[in-house]
Amino acid sequence: MATAAQWLEGARPRTLPAAVSPVLAGTGVAAYAGVEVWWRAALALVVALALQVGVNYANDYSDGIRGTDADRVGPLRLVGSGAAAPGQVKAAAFAAFGLAAVAGLVLAAATAWWLVAVGALAVLAAWYYTGGKRPYGYAGLGEVMVFVFFGLVAVVGTTYVQAGRFGRPVLDAVPTAVAIGCLACALLVANNLRDIPTDELAGKRTLAVRLGDRRTRTFYVLLLLLALVAVVVLAALTSWWALLGLIGLGVANPGTRAVQSGATGRDLVPVLQSTGLGELVCAIGIFVGMLVA
Repeated sequence: MATAAQWLEGARPRTLPAAVSPVLAGTGVAAYAGVEVWWRAALALVVALALQVGVNYANDYSDGIRGTDADRVGPLRLVGSGAAAPGQVKAAAFAAFGLAAVAGLVLAAATAWWLVAVGALAVLAAWYYTGGKRPYGYAGLGEVMVFVFFGLVAVVGTTYVQAGRFGRPVLDAVPTAVAIGCLACALLVANNLRDIPTDELAGKRTLAVRLGDRRTRTFYVLLLLLALVAVVVLAALTSWWALLGLIGLGVANPGTRAVQSGATGRDLVPVLQSTGLGELVCAIGIFVGMLVA
């Protein structure tokens, strides 16, 4: 029987900045336009957090029953370690998805019902990342899902549900979404770079496995550079106060140096920490900068 601490570790709280960051950044853009609605922002945060926890438990379940986690370098996996039964972890994943669906339905009722379709796609993408007979995360498409759903959809969606319409606030949210999406992707790339040896043995063909070690490291650095450019574009469209988001790139910089220096295995764990923190600080910088502006 897994303890409460093990369930918390299974939820992988290190990855939660990937859920908080899009909502902060998108709300900052809404605030800059004077259309912020705080209770809608709070519901968007519930959706994002619940989806992230659901993804983590779903990955734990699917990778565990496939045996992918039999020899793992990273944090605890409940199924792979035998701490919890597969059925329990699967139920936890669907409970989190259910919470996201309830909060999403409230937002859709207050804004536009077509958002229900977007939410359904997000849940399906979360499950089939490692679930089903042909998980797309095993085919090297995980970064695409992260960029689309934890970047574009999460940031632009957060701004849209507060603005209640398409217009300039949503347009300004696009470069914001690109910045946050690139940093979220960089976190996944660093994770998969660490796991290249074990993923190859398990037949998990992530993008890192397909690119190889050297090109994966180049891709990580490129993502951070694209995030930097996106923040500058946002500042040019709105206010130079948005450049506060660049502080997050500075926070992530130690991870960049470690990746470029050839760190492997457990030595890449600090890269995950600095990248996740960098994403969160970037979002906070954008949020504060937009409020000040």
